[in-house]
Amino acid sequence: MSPLFVLLAGAMLLAALAFVVLPLMRRGRAPDVTKRRALDDALAAGVISAEEHAAKLAALAPSANDAPAPRSRTAFASLLTVVLVLPAAAIGLYAKLGNPAAMDPAAAVPAASNEHGPNMDAAVANLAAKLKQNPDDAEGWLLLGRAYKSMQRFDEARDAVKQAYDRLPDNPDVQVDYAEALALASADRKLDGQSRELLEKAVKSNPQHQRGLWLLGVSDRQAERHADAIARWETLLAQMEPGSEAAKSVQAQIDEARSAGHLPATAAATPAAAGPEAKPESAASDIRLTVTVSLDAKLRAQAPADATVFVFARAASGPPMPLAVQRVKVSDLPTTVTLTEGMGMLPNLKLSQFPQVVIGARVSQSGNAMAQPGDLQTLSKPVDVKRTEPVEVTIDKVVQ
Repeated sequence: MSPLFVLLAGAMLLAALAFVVLPLMRRGRAPDVTKRRALDDALAAGVISAEEHAAKLAALAPSANDAPAPRSRTAFASLLTVVLVLPAAAIGLYAKLGNPAAMDPAAAVPAASNEHGPNMDAAVANLAAKLKQNPDDAEGWLLLGRAYKSMQRFDEARDAVKQAYDRLPDNPDVQVDYAEALALASADRKLDGQSRELLEKAVKSNPQHQRGLWLLGVSDRQAERHADAIARWETLLAQMEPGSEAAKSVQAQIDEARSAGHLPATAAATPAAAGPEAKPESAASDIRLTVTVSLDAKLRAQAPADATVFVFARAASGPPMPLAVQRVKVSDLPTTVTLTEGMGMLPNLKLSQFPQVVIGARVSQSGNAMAQPGDLQTLSKPVDVKRTEPVEVTIDKVVQ
């Protein structure tokens, strides 16, 4: 069995949110003022609704009359805008940390390259500009790196997180982020060498560090140290609610590691740990999504007839790796394709594992599966994975 595997959404959602939001909470009362102002900015920009704005304001400590700390004002208005749109996309990046093929950006369909829209682009650009004026803001560099990762700009992500690491070299969260960024920007996408050393330091400092444990297990699996990977992930599993989606996701990776290493099962691998909602194989194989793809007439001149069109489904909330992919040519458009369980890139990442998916179609000018500036793309709203009616998508946007 191939050692490819991914980080599923439930396993890392809590950790991903914590690692982004907690740094903004550490400065006590002053950041609350900045958060309130940033929430107002996000409401005005249309990033959040009035209801979300009111709910988030109510969750803050009552410190609106306090004066904000000077340093926090340099970046956090932009930071919170990023935080509001980033987590679902950012968590998907951990899906790349399997073996080198699984981590290859050329093998991935982008999680957010066209979905985040102008609000995210503007927030990231604004944050980058403010960090040039205030380069000692380690938290700002860390969040900028995470934003770049969600956009699959891995070299820029590595450079941004390095700025944070240079300023906070002993911080476990920063060590883990930098380890991941180094791997994603490397040629072989492996968590070895400096990446491995950083992860070991982080977990030594904080033995319960969830992302550190996860990525160390990934590193072990890349090196075919299956028993070591299982040990890491069982420590991680012990921190999770039994039967939860997060626990089931981690347990699935433990089970695959046991199979790959021909290791005996233990109590941790019982069906109860995997949860009561496992789908029968026969039911899973029945999933079929019909997609009708067309190209907006105004973009026809930008799409060579022989250019590759990737039609794909990915989790609406989860890893960015495609759950199913088909390739056609521009000359075939408009066309109708069917996406099924057997069309995924990874054997343990299937349509049946997610209740909703996003349907995408992209004209690749280079033939590369990773989005590039100038490609033409569209992404649907989330649709039910059991949908029987055709999903209609029109390629109408240019990747910037």
